[in-house]
Amino acid sequence: MMIKTDPEHISTLLADLAFELKSLNLWQIPQPSAAELSSNAPFCCDTLAFGQWLQFIFIPKITMMIHQQQSLPTKISLTPMAEEAFTHLSTSAKPLIDVIQKIDKALAEKVSKGE
Repeated sequence: MMIKTDPEHISTLLADLAFELKSLNLWQIPQPSAAELSSNAPFCCDTLAFGQWLQFIFIPKITMMIHQQQSLPTKISLTPMAEEAFTHLSTSAKPLIDVIQKIDKALAEKVSKGE
């Protein structure tokens, strides 16, 4: 049985993601420049580390979409990028990658349930 994906569930997962980034000291206090944030490359890979993209692009954008009651993305696959980006953290990254997998799954479940 699939768990119903709702905005509160996604918001909780985003909070979990922020917590895991902070626990691994990947949470950055100074915000990147406007130029770094406006890259057109996937995940802003030419200007930001993946953790920065999660913090400054992904989390705020999904949060904004939830607050504005917009449709959330359904074709999302952050896990492979996360596994590659955080490979240097070895087993310490497991809780972070687990949260990212849950986000991927929760957003994909909306499609499989026909919502």
